[in-house]
Amino acid sequence: MKILLVEDDYRIAQALAEALTDQHYAVDIAADGQEGWNFAETFTYDLILLDVMLPKIDGITLCQGLRRQGLKTPVLMLTARDTSNDKVIGLDAGADDYVVKPFDFPELAARIRALLRRGSTTLPPVLEWENLRLNPNTCEVTYRDNLLNFTPKEYSLLELFLRTGGRVLTRSAILDHIWAFEDSPGEETVKVHLRGLRQKLKAAGAPANFIETIYGMGYRLNQNL
Repeated sequence: MKILLVEDDYRIAQALAEALTDQHYAVDIAADGQEGWNFAETFTYDLILLDVMLPKIDGITLCQGLRRQGLKTPVLMLTARDTSNDKVIGLDAGADDYVVKPFDFPELAARIRALLRRGSTTLPPVLEWENLRLNPNTCEVTYRDNLLNFTPKEYSLLELFLRTGGRVLTRSAILDHIWAFEDSPGEETVKVHLRGLRQKLKAAGAPANFIETIYGMGYRLNQNL
């Protein structure tokens, strides 16, 4: 399960992310509302943990905007204010639940599990590029209808490229997304996993430059296939 945590307090964000990672969730952190919006538009999450008081775009406005865009992902709001009016505003904005700081992590974890059991009302769409299809619902990847087998990191790397729509990704950005709270490897690790991914794509019949190197910048899916 993948969670987006939108929280501007660094210490709270790190503590929550580590605790959630220990519970076997994958966690992305956004430090402000604009970054949270960008993450939510780019990637598919099973749940969003959303602080109310945020720089750039506050949590209420962000939640309203995501709902207007049709996002059905469960949203659990975090706030330091404990009044019934604040809760009503948050729920009316489209939040599914509301937790007041400071909170006990076991209670928060239970609320997360409850929302995840309820789940999203829509399944994430199949991702496509040229003749390649990645189905996030089944974690299956095919090229010209032939099933491909990837390691978990290779799969995550390919999904990241597909979800970023051909934008250039630096090695550091890839590390931040895929190895967020593990022992951070060096950038050479990205090259190793990318090499394996490219070899398997080529063996399936994809062009050798399906994922191209933009020298001095990073990597992206080739837009001229």
